[in-house]
Order: sequence, then C-alpha cells, then structure tokens
Amino acid sequence: QVQLVESGGRLVQAGGSLRLSCAASGRTFSRYAMGWFRQAPGKEREFVAAIAWSGDSTYYADSVKGRFTISGDNAKNTVYLQMNSLRPEDTTVYYCAARLVFRGSYYYSAEGDYEYWGQGTQVTVSS
Repeated sequence: QVQLVESGGRLVQAGGSLRLSCAASGRTFSRYAMGWFRQAPGKEREFVAAIAWSGDSTYYADSVKGRFTISGDNAKNTVYLQMNSLRPEDTTVYYCAARLVFRGSYYYSAEGDYEYWGQGTQVTVSS
C-alpha cells in the first residue's frame, strides 16, 4: 500500500505559475509510475501528465503540453507538477495517482491504470 498526499494548490492569476507536489508514503521502496489527473465538478476525471518510475519518460495531455512539466524525486518519494502560463480553464481539483510497476519503464495515461490516488488539491486560476 502507498499513500499519496497532494499539496500546492491555491488561487493564482491567469498567466501565473504553480508547483504541485505529491508525497508518497508507505511501500515506497517499490517502483511506481506516477500520474496527474484533474476533475471539474460534474465532469469525468481528465488525464494531465504521467511519468515512468525511472523518470526517463513523460507524457502530457495536449491541453497542457508545453505549459506543464511532471518530474519526480525518488529520494524524497515525491512527484511534482510544474504549471506555467495558467489559464482559467485549468481551474479544478488535481489528483496524484500511482501504479505499481513490476517490469519495464512505462507511463500510463488511463485512469483505470492507476491503483492509488491522493485526495486532491484545488487549483483556481482567476482571469
């Protein structure tokens, strides 16, 4: 089991930047592929970004490509989402997710690929 706790969400003006953090605890000596998703009220959860456990592969949704960067620090058991050039449409709750990986080094973009989820952190971008 692994527990995920997101932080860093807050109110920011359009064009601004935020860095979200996702701290993992528990069975952190295992290999985990990590992802960020977001979900607005009344809408389905949407993929944002993913990173392979090794950190050498990343993948982004088209809506955030070039603006957001996912990275990980295995020594700190933490994954980050650097968000630049924020837009009002980026306003929503952001969730961190983890998937245990037994072999290979892949990223995953489907919600159903992930086993563990954090509680979410609210990001609000004002226009």
